[in-house]
Amino acid sequence: MILFACTAAYADKKEKLNEDTNRFRYDIEYCKTATDGMVTVKVWSYSKRADLATQQCRKNAVHGIMFRGFSSADPNYSSMQPLVKDPSIESVKADFFQAFFDDATGEYARYAPSVIESSKKVIKVGKEFKAGVVVKVNVKLLRQHLEQ
Repeated sequence: MILFACTAAYADKKEKLNEDTNRFRYDIEYCKTATDGMVTVKVWSYSKRADLATQQCRKNAVHGIMFRGFSSADPNYSSMQPLVKDPSIESVKADFFQAFFDDATGEYARYAPSVIESSKKVIKVGKEFKAGVVVKVNVKLLRQHLEQ
């Protein structure tokens, strides 16, 4: 009976943490663009757990490029519009995007193949953590996937 209660409590806690990150609370900043279709961005994710906020940065980088875009302080690079022009698509095609952004099996990871480990920074903000990581996203392949 005690084992079941502990397992249920753990499952509830994990579900609440996943719910927290499924709201896609993050900030995204442009870093640089490469000629091979890769864009490097810094993503700041928010969560009640520092490790979870850091883990979600790759997912949030892909989500940001798909649905938010970003502006640039670099005069040589203007802002990037989101790849998905109609924001309602995220709710209309909810099954597709839920599977695409799934932590265990989601395809999003293919499009954000690398994180610059030395860039990780975690800041305590009130009762939660703000984690920043520099992520490389293959925008060219992501655009092709979305067009298909």
